[in-house]
Amino acid sequence: MKHFSAKIITWYRQNKRDLPWRNTKDAYLIWLSEIILQQTRVDQGMAYYLKFAKEFPTIKHLAKADNDTVMKLWQGLGYYSRARNLHATAKILQNDFKGKFPDSYADILTLKGVGEYTAAAIASFAFDKPHAVVDGNVFRVLSRVFGIETPIDSSIGKKEFYTLANELIDKKMPGMHNQAIMEFGALQCKPVNPDCSVCCLNSNCYAFAKKVVQELPIKEKKTKVRNRYFNYIVFKYKGTTAIRKRVEKDIWINLHDFPLIETTKELTEEKLLASPEWKKMIGKTKYSIGSISSTYKHILSHQKIFARFIIVNSEQPLRSFLPEEIIIIKEMDIHKYAVPRLVDLFLEKEI
Repeated sequence: MKHFSAKIITWYRQNKRDLPWRNTKDAYLIWLSEIILQQTRVDQGMAYYLKFAKEFPTIKHLAKADNDTVMKLWQGLGYYSRARNLHATAKILQNDFKGKFPDSYADILTLKGVGEYTAAAIASFAFDKPHAVVDGNVFRVLSRVFGIETPIDSSIGKKEFYTLANELIDKKMPGMHNQAIMEFGALQCKPVNPDCSVCCLNSNCYAFAKKVVQELPIKEKKTKVRNRYFNYIVFKYKGTTAIRKRVEKDIWINLHDFPLIETTKELTEEKLLASPEWKKMIGKTKYSIGSISSTYKHILSHQKIFARFIIVNSEQPLRSFLPEEIIIIKEMDIHKYAVPRLVDLFLEKEI
């Protein structure tokens, strides 16, 4: 389309949201916003961006921070590998790049947690380099406007979309073009029920003309979702409780939760208390069950967590029978530790 870029840039200037990371050329702050907004809505990510930008105004501040502080600040945002990569990359930037953000697409792409989309965004927004961004919004706009039916999650499809996106980009205003097409997908060419009657591209849009707006873009793969059953043991003894730091290669690495018995299906209270895992954890400890929570359902991208929290009142000090990797703390101090949102919901409601 001859005037594609000009049309969406005109639309963008009239309709764009006033977002703080759009009012800066600081590559660090742009990178920070892009990492936060990966798999996160703008309205949810805004508060986290403002917190991080205030707490860590420069690469040096973030690099010097301890891991627990970073994870606690990220708590509730999900996809915690982003926070770990953010912190690790800040250290690399401080040590290997003298605290300055690299200005080339190739160098930016080498950073941990930065893929082609994020590298293109930073390179174009901060340094006006002509690299097209291709995210979910861009896939949707291009597939509808140009009638592309190649699956967006196929290797052929990705190559086709990246080639087209780079052909369309305005070489003189690459940052503006990228912001425009992303915003256009977010606000105008929405996934469901977009108002095509007021769209500036409707006269040239394949999907609108063929009445296939809701059918595009096309995906070929579906992520298999597995169910997991978490039985959290919330030990209590004279104002103390027990937590653990998740260090295994699994969800929520470096966050804290309670001692856990995971099962392949939901067990009744009787079967759980009779299980070998329960007996191994409790040993010969004298205890009473305070309460068992209702089931908390937590949905992640590739799994569903069904969790219960069992309050166990111990008659002896927790350190006397729990393994060394379990951390004994005062109950009142639990809010100082970074925990998954699932655990935070329980704490808000029942602790």
